Amino acid sequence: MAGLLGTEIALADRLPRHYLPLAFRLEPDPMTGKHKDMIVLNDKPWNIETPAHLLDDPVTPAEKMFIRNNGLIPDSIDAAGWTLTINGESVNAPKTYTLNDLKKRFKTYTYQLVLECAGNGRANYSPQTAGNQWGEGAVSCAEWTGVRLKDILADVGLKNDAVYIGYFGKDLHVSKDPTKPVISRGVPIQKAMEDETLIAWAMNGKDIPVTHGFPLRLVVGGWPASVSGKWLHTLSVRNKVHDGAKMTGKSYKVPVNPVEPGVDPPEDQFKIIESMPVKSVITFPKTGALIDPDKPLTLRGQAWAGDRAVKQMFVSYDFGATWLPCTLKAPRNRLAWQQWSTEVKLPRKGYYEIWARAVDDAGVSQPMVMPQWNPEGYCNNACHRIAVKGV
Repeated sequence: MAGLLGTEIALADRLPRHYLPLAFRLEPDPMTGKHKDMIVLNDKPWNIETPAHLLDDPVTPAEKMFIRNNGLIPDSIDAAGWTLTINGESVNAPKTYTLNDLKKRFKTYTYQLVLECAGNGRANYSPQTAGNQWGEGAVSCAEWTGVRLKDILADVGLKNDAVYIGYFGKDLHVSKDPTKPVISRGVPIQKAMEDETLIAWAMNGKDIPVTHGFPLRLVVGGWPASVSGKWLHTLSVRNKVHDGAKMTGKSYKVPVNPVEPGVDPPEDQFKIIESMPVKSVITFPKTGALIDPDKPLTLRGQAWAGDRAVKQMFVSYDFGATWLPCTLKAPRNRLAWQQWSTEVKLPRKGYYEIWARAVDDAGVSQPMVMPQWNPEGYCNNACHRIAVKGV
């Protein structure tokens, strides 16, 4: 154990039998329920990032799943009395369902779905933009269980002018003023009608954790995670683009036309972010690893591409001068991420950077350094890279 810690364990002879020192414990933090290595960006509201090396699981466990909250978790949650109301200008007549109604009246589906904060990678933009300075880990691919939204909407009955949905949750404004909205976003009706768009009550085979939206959440894979509303109680079917909180202004929008870094165009020159761009992450080894250059270096990670699939995956250890192909697994289902792996042989001892680059099924590749700059710091899908040292 001293070798793993890199230092002597003082009074090691007094360790109780079978006692595991705190440095080696992996239990979730008692306050957040998260792995001890998670990065807390702020705690009011909770915004917690997953380091890249903790994204190695095919299905992201709850303790390694990032948290992006715009408001506070509801003060009280009555799961037994929870209801979902479907209303709006474009429904024939509003309907309300209990949680039990949803579970009994509709067929249940389970999908692995990528949820990624639109601001993932914001810390790597130059010049720096405002907002949570996410690195690479505001992304997850958990397994969600619930009913298809399109089945509920079919039961309610829609008018021909339906173009958008908007969600409403029970999260609280950080001021705790109940009259102030927190976030109420949505997606076009075509996205809402996809098979994988769920009204979910379970994550990874258990009740959704409270921090992730218990007892009911909208889950829309492949688009910014902000459209997957937590603590869901109402869905409004609109005859226009939804205009709820964080749908107006420049929230979750990028410029229509390319802009010079540092330039902030007028609001009418922005568009809503829809499908997230192709991206990948290296999950093994952890950056900073010391390796034996005489042995093959095993590399692996995850790749995803919003509404698309990843078709090819490459790595480079010479700063992008050459690229080596990787083995790429098929997704478990549409909108799930894809695991990749390879082995490389480093030519000699020294410092190396391993870069990862995914290409989607439309032939679109990750940029090596930085994509088109935008003033809100969204959609940075530049190649992820780690540092290793051959010794």
